[in-house]
Amino acid sequence: MGIIDRYIARTWLRLLLLCLSGFVGIYLVIDLIENIPRFLRAGGAAGDMLQYFIWKFPEMISRTATFSILMATLLTLGTLSRDSEIIALRSCGVSLLRISLPMLALGLIASILLLINAELILPHSYARTELLVRVKIKKEVDHAAFKRNNIWFRSKSMILRAHLFEPKTKTLSGVVVWNVDEAMNPVSRIDAVSAVYREGGWLLNSATTRNFQTPAGYAPRHAQTMPLDLNLKIEDLKVLESDADNMSIRTLKEYAENLKRGGYQAYRYLTLMHTKIASPFAALIMVLLGIPFAMRNSRTGSIAMGVGASIGIGFAYFVVNAVLLSYGRSGVLPPMVAAWGANVLFMMSGIWMAMTVKC
Repeated sequence: MGIIDRYIARTWLRLLLLCLSGFVGIYLVIDLIENIPRFLRAGGAAGDMLQYFIWKFPEMISRTATFSILMATLLTLGTLSRDSEIIALRSCGVSLLRISLPMLALGLIASILLLINAELILPHSYARTELLVRVKIKKEVDHAAFKRNNIWFRSKSMILRAHLFEPKTKTLSGVVVWNVDEAMNPVSRIDAVSAVYREGGWLLNSATTRNFQTPAGYAPRHAQTMPLDLNLKIEDLKVLESDADNMSIRTLKEYAENLKRGGYQAYRYLTLMHTKIASPFAALIMVLLGIPFAMRNSRTGSIAMGVGASIGIGFAYFVVNAVLLSYGRSGVLPPMVAAWGANVLFMMSGIWMAMTVKC
């Protein structure tokens, strides 16, 4: 790496750290304002609340990194233009690609790091924050647990296990319910094809009950429908779209495959799975788009210009991406097209702008 590459890379990294710190700080303040009163009302300890916000940092970085990278790119080139360093470099025969190469390389590295963060770190940190909120802060006993595609829920003397959950129809499939005594010995077992959430309660379909406490052995009893008194809320089961960044690609893939095998549509989760892969590479796209935009305005490059352009480009990307993802979740577009569409469109725009910059 030459002197020019090191200089541009240092400038870009310094501004990225500044932008990222600012956005993470804003995110943290908003999260504090939203959650601290709620945690205090629940009687949460200060140490548990501190751990919660520490474990939230990977999510904060994931959600703010792309916009920070875009702003750092525009501010870097704006600063270089303001000091006439871009003009000096180009007058010495240094091409636009050569000036941009350090930022493009760093953008690719940042995308790979964000992908690693999303796949390996975020699921673990999200599980820790959920545990802290439910068990230590809110002191909840009843909880639903997900392991691969199996759903487990315990409430007092009842334990439920289900194969998968379809949020659109509010249906659990492959349901088994155990009633146990205080020593955790099984009292009875209910097997049902499905359980549907209706009017604030669960209704089992095609249920078979076996009572293990009858003197002459258990005799199966069949029922077409059977109400189930279970304190399990829909909110505890939904794979929320807003939490897609906190789930691994493998988990989403397995969940979607099980939905399809069960006869359900999996557009939503396949779209989320592809989004999980595509979103980190938006960082590289923002660098690619920010460079020619800044170069086209090199004579008027400034901090204000960089901030304003970052807001405009970031907002445009967010709108286009949100529209395409909504089409993917509803099945109008293939999941891969919906997830990668915004990246491809903005990449093509960046390439076109780069080709029209006068060298």
